[in-house]
Amino acid sequence: MNIVVFGAGGRAGRQAVAEARRRGHRVTAVVRDPARHGDLAGVRVVAGDVTDEAGIERVAAGHDAAISAAADLSAPPHDFFTASARALTAGLTKAGVRRLVVVGLASIMPGASGVPLMDEPGYPGEYRDFYLGHAAGLAVLRDAAGLDWAYVAPAGDFDHGGARTGRYRIAEHADPAGRITYADFAIALLDEIEAPRHHRAAAVVREA
Repeated sequence: MNIVVFGAGGRAGRQAVAEARRRGHRVTAVVRDPARHGDLAGVRVVAGDVTDEAGIERVAAGHDAAISAAADLSAPPHDFFTASARALTAGLTKAGVRRLVVVGLASIMPGASGVPLMDEPGYPGEYRDFYLGHAAGLAVLRDAAGLDWAYVAPAGDFDHGGARTGRYRIAEHADPAGRITYADFAIALLDEIEAPRHHRAAAVVREA
């Protein structure tokens, strides 16, 4: 397949690129500044802005699927995640790309009580604006017509120092104690690309 990865310079994006290459897919890695990412070997690296609908249409043309691992911590979260979701859904549709997998956030997934994890008692609230921004972006995806999407989040957080095990599972609900390595998370992202299950949000955790 031809896969375009937005936010390919970040930790999740880099692992998605590596996993796609491991499976023999052709990859276009979209980053803000290609000069800073010369270590993205074996792929086409291009400059792009995930909030630019016309730019997304240009770089995505001719691809079969897209992954977005993009984030901009310098921008207001609500503005960035809604703008990027709108630009992706419109730009990819115009480019003829029908499958999008988005890297999500555990905080907005349902916890054990059924309410979003961020609303459960005792959950840290200092980054609530960031959580709400992600939630607003997911709401844009849910309203998108003509695009087959999946929103995939770690069930809790990333295991930043862990190695690839090759295993993961879909969690029953978000769990603050859940962990998954970036490499194993990338396996889940590529599985969603290769065997799409329509319009869903899923939390993944490492397999014990």
